[in-house]
Amino acid sequence: MSTTTLTDVNDVFGQAQEGSVAAIIQILNERLADNGIRTRAVFIDNVLQLLCEAPTNEQLEKSVVVENIRKILETISPRRIRRVKINSRLVQEQQLLWFEEINRDPDSHLLWAEMITLKQPHLFKRVARDFRRPKMRGSMPEGASKSDLRQRKSFLSGIIGGLSVALLVLGVSIWAYKQRFEPSISSAVGSTQDQVAPDQIASDEAAPDQLPLPESYDSFARAVRIAEQSAKDGIVAQTSADWLSLAARWQQASDLMAEVPASDERYAIAQDRINAYKSNSESLLKKARQVD
Repeated sequence: MSTTTLTDVNDVFGQAQEGSVAAIIQILNERLADNGIRTRAVFIDNVLQLLCEAPTNEQLEKSVVVENIRKILETISPRRIRRVKINSRLVQEQQLLWFEEINRDPDSHLLWAEMITLKQPHLFKRVARDFRRPKMRGSMPEGASKSDLRQRKSFLSGIIGGLSVALLVLGVSIWAYKQRFEPSISSAVGSTQDQVAPDQIASDEAAPDQLPLPESYDSFARAVRIAEQSAKDGIVAQTSADWLSLAARWQQASDLMAEVPASDERYAIAQDRINAYKSNSESLLKKARQVD
């Protein structure tokens, strides 16, 4: 199968760190494919509800699965996701209402379930990571509450406030130094600024608004890209692990199409492809089970 480029890996990992459930699931599916495990998830009431499926009970050994998922998620450290409920069951065809089914009657549908709390990186590591991370559309994960948004704003306001005070103190110190030792600098700087062309300033100010939105943040475009690559990889797929990985990617493409808003001119196409991509996922899943 063709390999994923470093750019794609960084793109997906960055989205997962931002709290994108679709990106988190893609990473989990890729890293758990060799174990024959496929995952699905929803973010509800500040808990990431994670479903793990495999053809046999042995592949869903609780201690092993929980530890593997904990390590993967703590490596990602997704924004605003702290609590994760890991649910497990044998592979089933029907996937659309899986959360409703296990929530209504967990004893009949699950092998086991485990709630875990993810360790968070040190504050300075989180701040440094946030500065390095590109800003992405849809920063709040599905199901996030208003209290999450308030907490996030409060946290960011505290950081910005602290930085503002530090910059102000630094600025005053520099100004005082220049006033005492370099009285000529102010006039020199003012003279240089007067020579900046007005049209250049206008151009600089307008530039950020002209930057196009990266394709990778467009759920429709990303779904199409994943589907096209999955179709190519499907030609050379030979093993059960290959087909499980492809099934997960087709399902991810279907989920991304479902995120296209009704206001988008491609909405009708997206709705049609939701079922088409899902059908591909289920066919490959059935093929993988037949081999096992």
